[in-house]
Amino acid sequence: QVQLVESGGGLVQPGGSLRLSCAASGSIIRINTMGWYRQAPGKQRELVATITSGGGTNYADSAVKGRFTISRDNAKNTVYLQMNSLRPEDTAVYYCQMRVVVSTIFSFDAWGQGTLVTVSS
Repeated sequence: QVQLVESGGGLVQPGGSLRLSCAASGSIIRINTMGWYRQAPGKQRELVATITSGGGTNYADSAVKGRFTISRDNAKNTVYLQMNSLRPEDTAVYYCQMRVVVSTIFSFDAWGQGTLVTVSS
């Protein structure tokens, strides 16, 4: 069984910063790509950023590039999202996702429970 636990969400004023964390636990051989998604009220879930096992990053939305930074600690099976210069439109539930390898022939996408980020004055 694999579990992803997120932390770090909350209420922040515009222009502020937050750091999200997501740690995986369980019977894991390795984790390939890790990512962060978000879902704003009334909208579909969208990709924010991904990071490969080798550290290559991709930011899906030009609106977050330069403000958000995704990183990972492979020894801790943890992915982070540093969010700076936050805007009200960044308000959403943020979900982490990991491609988890649990055997030589099986891998799957695991998801965190979601953490709410509210940007408001």
